[in-house]
Amino acid sequence: MKMIDVMKQNKPYCSSYSDNPSELQTIAKTLCWKYNQTSPSSHEERAMILDELLGTYNPSAYIEPMFFCDYGFNIHMKGFVFINHNCVILDTSPVIIVQGVFIGPGVCIACAGHAIHTEQRLEGIGTSSPITIEDNVWIGANATLCGGVTIGESSIVGAGSVVKQDIPSGVIAAGVPCKVIREVTDADRIDHGQLFHG
Repeated sequence: MKMIDVMKQNKPYCSSYSDNPSELQTIAKTLCWKYNQTSPSSHEERAMILDELLGTYNPSAYIEPMFFCDYGFNIHMKGFVFINHNCVILDTSPVIIVQGVFIGPGVCIACAGHAIHTEQRLEGIGTSSPITIEDNVWIGANATLCGGVTIGESSIVGAGSVVKQDIPSGVIAAGVPCKVIREVTDADRIDHGQLFHG
C-alpha cells in the first residue's frame, strides 16, 4: 500500500518522516502561497485554488488568509465553513469539517505528532490520527485540536484551549487540557430586543 493511501485512511498510523510524499506537500505549499497572495475581492480565484487544494471543497466554505496546510487532499469541508485568519491544518490524516462550522483566528488543527521516545523521535518516526469537527461547531481563537479528536455537534471550544480528547455534542468546553464546562441551553439565547438595528 502506498503512503498516500495510508494517509487517507480514517485511522491512526505511524511512519517515518521520509515516507511522507514531499512532492505533494510542495504542491500544497505552493497553492497556499498563491491563495495567501490573492486580493480580498478575488472570490473566483480563491474558489478555484481551494477547489484544487482541498480533498472536498464546498463553494459555501470561506477561508481568510493566511492559511496553511500540509497536503490539502485530506481536508474535507461538507458545507458552510468559515475559517478566520492564520489557521494551520496539519492534515497528515483526514480532517472532516462538516457544516455550519466557525473556526476562529490562529487555530491549529494537528493530526500529526512525533514519537514520544527520544531515540525514535530523532529517527524521524511520527504519528497521525484523523480529526472530525461535526455540524455547527465553533472553535475559538488560538485553540489547538490534537490528532484523534472529534468535536461533537453544536459544541463550542473556548479560545486558547488544547483539545486532546473527544468533546461531546451540545456543550461549552475550554481549558488546557480542554474539559467540558457545561451544556448549551436556551438561557444562552441573545434577546433579539438587544440587537442593534441600523
